[in-house]
Amino acid sequence: MTPTERRSLDPVGFWLMLGLAMLFGANNLMIKLGNEGLQPAFFAGLRSIVAIPVLGAWMLWRGFSFRWDLWREGILAALLFSAEFLLLFIALDNTSVVRASSLFYAMPIWLALAAHFLFPGERLTPLRLLGFALGFGGVVLSIAGRGAGSGVPGNLWGDLAAVVAGMSWAAIVVVSRRTRFGTASAEAQIFWQVIGSALLLTATAPLFGGPLVRDFTTLHGVMLVVQSVGVVTAGFVTWFWLIGRYKASTVASFSFLTPLLSALLGWLVLGETVGPVTPIALALLIAGLFLINRR
Repeated sequence: MTPTERRSLDPVGFWLMLGLAMLFGANNLMIKLGNEGLQPAFFAGLRSIVAIPVLGAWMLWRGFSFRWDLWREGILAALLFSAEFLLLFIALDNTSVVRASSLFYAMPIWLALAAHFLFPGERLTPLRLLGFALGFGGVVLSIAGRGAGSGVPGNLWGDLAAVVAGMSWAAIVVVSRRTRFGTASAEAQIFWQVIGSALLLTATAPLFGGPLVRDFTTLHGVMLVVQSVGVVTAGFVTWFWLIGRYKASTVASFSFLTPLLSALLGWLVLGETVGPVTPIALALLIAGLFLINRR
């Protein structure tokens, strides 16, 4: 396999993506719970701060380069990473886990659209175009289903924040694939993003209003540690390793499970209301993701 060639899915990739689907499926729930103890922007920045020494120690132990020569690409990726999680944390402060799941994890449909124009060999065939249309329809239906009398908590700004957060996530993949940033190790790529988001989000957190610490308890401390070590360090490093090894749209295919798992956790753990259109929107999104990634 050449440095720019991406392979098709194999058993190693399948099991790693399945594990990430479960981890990322629980991610929105953990953010929702953590927001009860910390202001969203501050929580997102503090998460990156805690992750820095963990990830840095891992890189030093394994002998990975920090690739300071990629500072231009690193700053761009850090800005997108900061936007992604600032918007996601704010979204989950204003809408339910169930709703955010069908909006944020629509990321692969935006990535598939970008891949059509930017990545050789990953064009939208008629079948994949149908999948894009179904997934996009699921996003539109999910937003439209947030209305008076629907019984679904959340507001329009929270929904839109989740959508744009997913677009920012897709844009990070494009940066990784289309610039020298993708030549760095997965650890170096996420380290740049963690460093940048730690500085940017903690510095700007006071601008978003409200106390930085809300009602912090041991549970919120646990959420912070799990987010920093499990999601940011282990989860995101694995994600970027997969991006460097497999086709972008194939790696993104794990997301067809993630919104379902995330919505299920929101309903089971938090007792969130599931409106009549939510199952339909999720079904459209999952069907779209399946068609986009069907071989």
